[in-house]
Amino acid sequence: MMVGRLAVFLPGLYGGGAERTMLKLAGGIARRGYEVDLVLVRAEGPYLVEVPAGVRLVDLRAMRSIVSVAALVRYLRREQPVALLSGLFTNVIALWAGRLARTGTRVVVTERNTLSRTTEHFASDMRMRLLPWLIARFYRWADGIVAVSCAVADDLARVTGIPRERIRVIYNPVVTPDLWVQARAPLCHTWFEPAEPPVVLAVGRLTAQKDHATLIRAFARVRTNRRVRLLILGEGEERPVLEALVEQLRLTQDVSLPGFVPNPYPYMRQASVFVLSSRWEGLPGVLIEALCCGLPVISTDCPGGSREILAGGEYGCLVPPGDAGAMAGAIEAALDGRCIRPSRESWKPFEEEAVVDQYIEAVFGDGPDGSKQG
Repeated sequence: MMVGRLAVFLPGLYGGGAERTMLKLAGGIARRGYEVDLVLVRAEGPYLVEVPAGVRLVDLRAMRSIVSVAALVRYLRREQPVALLSGLFTNVIALWAGRLARTGTRVVVTERNTLSRTTEHFASDMRMRLLPWLIARFYRWADGIVAVSCAVADDLARVTGIPRERIRVIYNPVVTPDLWVQARAPLCHTWFEPAEPPVVLAVGRLTAQKDHATLIRAFARVRTNRRVRLLILGEGEERPVLEALVEQLRLTQDVSLPGFVPNPYPYMRQASVFVLSSRWEGLPGVLIEALCCGLPVISTDCPGGSREILAGGEYGCLVPPGDAGAMAGAIEAALDGRCIRPSRESWKPFEEEAVVDQYIEAVFGDGPDGSKQG
């Protein structure tokens, strides 16, 4: 029996970790018997093929998020969902539409990245400079505010003045049954054949935030001492810069940037070490996925959830952001077998079952239809 309808609102499905996480969340809630609509500003992006069974896709067909307000209002009035869950750069849009629609739909916004670092990085963009003010002004309309890590919640409260007690921390549902199935898929790649050198793996968009340039420089140091290769899965605007750096450091035979890969888990299962080189994060799902796949992991101790995931270094190695020397040393230690392999405890907080329970409570209130219980 279906109970309540949830609308999950996103700009699109463009291949980032946040989009993949929201898809997992939508699927997990749908499997509990809820009607779930995935409402997109524009239905495009490589993750469209990953929309879970039981989740209905709604395309608002807007060119940009800012002009999708009217279409979202019409959707809310037509479908009357009990709750609207928004993520990424559509949160303020969702709050405006919820207020204009006057349907009684609960609007819950999720903060998925470290706001201070995001706005600092995009300081030349007037829209991004306005974002903290918009959040401080309009998040008060939200029925719930969810942050994906304690670090993100603390940062959001500090930057915007939103009372910290209003912000609930719920981790992402990264560990799902599908992950284990996809990890067992065959991997046809010559670098993973017997007798080939070990592979250092990174997975993430090719953007300044992910700072793959520091990883490439660290790898260059490691490469002077041993045979090893670096594989970076992902696509983005930094590709020309990174390719030029690889050529400059004479690493073209040992560094590969094959682009976006829908299923990175077999690579995680067979690589020798996983590295997250980000300047800042929210709750990096790829780090959790690498733990699940049994890889020794190295992460920058950047603003965001990496330190929380690795329990301060108990489950992996933390190095300073932008420090190629420290990263190179950590990679060599991992290749020498001096880094522990993760245990189940490392990924347990991010299993779908527990996370979905928390989100159902957050988005539907005390009852599945939004009503108070008792």
